[in-house]
Amino acid sequence: MSSRPRPNSNAYVRGIDAETAACLVLVRHGWTVLARRLRTEAGEIDIIAAQPDLLAIIEVKARRTLADAALALSHRQRARLIAAADIALAEHPEWAREGMRFDLMVVDANGVIRRIADAFRLEN
Repeated sequence: MSSRPRPNSNAYVRGIDAETAACLVLVRHGWTVLARRLRTEAGEIDIIAAQPDLLAIIEVKARRTLADAALALSHRQRARLIAAADIALAEHPEWAREGMRFDLMVVDANGVIRRIADAFRLEN
């Protein structure tokens, strides 16, 4: 049985809303959103965004508090994101940039959004 929220659940809707808000923040800060909710064989990537010399693979977490959201990214999810990023870049070589990082965007119950840039690295 999957622990993922069902499409009609409050958690699912809250997650979609958080991703939409995160995309708006990214665009406001000069990022180009290349993909959203990109499904790969290894799992889904919430957002892939780019600046001219930087690609960001972004996981979005919405929880009651920013701290709860920041703590919600598990080691297993990090490994899934790394594997999904490998697949996404193999399928979309045009997305390659000089630099790449994994970011975490956290959203609290009041809609406050924070980005944790370079939230983890391959060696973590």
